[in-house]
Amino acid sequence: MKAIRVFEFGGPEQLRLAETEVPQPKEGEALVKLAYAGVNFIDVYMRNGSYARSRTYQTPLPMTLGMEGVGEVVEAGPGVERVRVGDRVGYCLVRGSYAEYAVVPAWRLARIPEGVPDPIATTLMLQGCTAHYLSHSVYELRPGSTCLVHAGAGGVGQLLIQLAKLRGATVLTTVGSADKAQIAKARGADHVILYRERDFREAVMEITGGKGVDVVYDAVGKDTIARSIRSLRRRGLCVNYGGASGLVASIEPLELGEAGSVYFTRPHLADYTATTEEIEWRTGDLFRWYLEGKLTVVIDREYPLAEAAEAHRHLEGRGTRGKLLLKVTP
Repeated sequence: MKAIRVFEFGGPEQLRLAETEVPQPKEGEALVKLAYAGVNFIDVYMRNGSYARSRTYQTPLPMTLGMEGVGEVVEAGPGVERVRVGDRVGYCLVRGSYAEYAVVPAWRLARIPEGVPDPIATTLMLQGCTAHYLSHSVYELRPGSTCLVHAGAGGVGQLLIQLAKLRGATVLTTVGSADKAQIAKARGADHVILYRERDFREAVMEITGGKGVDVVYDAVGKDTIARSIRSLRRRGLCVNYGGASGLVASIEPLELGEAGSVYFTRPHLADYTATTEEIEWRTGDLFRWYLEGKLTVVIDREYPLAEAAEAHRHLEGRGTRGKLLLKVTP
């Protein structure tokens, strides 16, 4: 089969289209013929070596990249009863989706309802589940909550704005341009801050009357984290779940106290999709909201599998306005 392989850590040029063996499912696993794979920053962190020491997201070289996919079950290993051959399924957080076939633990597979197209389903796996756990579990938004969502026109940002509004929260968001501001407004953001025109912390404090927000969702990282912490209300929560500008290396504990005895967390999606029940809860909500017309899912671009490196360059250029996908099956 064809797959995108990484033999050395580095830039997008390390993504190489190669021929490799079709994996065989073992007990409790299913073989999925992939239609689409999602492109995410976690793939960048794996490719460039940022996660080389991670025990949660291991990166042994050489490796096939890709942490989410959608396709059809073509073989079930011994003991698999949750899915059958022919089922259309999606999954995330199993490495190896930049390929024509992938072996996935059956407990991680989510059945895709009729009416949810493959590109939409792929988007709702990693990015959708990320937006869900951030708004429903890391900080349980509710009517009256206030939140700041960085990168509101990006893939997760657009979904997170919508889920926050479904929870009844007031949403502030940052974007880098006027056209991205229109995207964030269309998703339901109450206040859009163009961070190139003014300091986002000053804007947050002005909007909230000096109080600050209950929670900041920060996937930008190094360039924003200090001001994100200072944008919180007393005893608020800063959630750092990515590093588009660079991963956050450290936080001084005293800074949390000086900012108002605030809290800081750096979660992994893996810990919020740790059981079949959790996966079914999150994907079930997301699929239902999409089918009910409550959730708009935006696909930015699709690339053929062979152009994975170009997809990474586009993602790292921070110009995305929705989801990036690899179309695995021509």
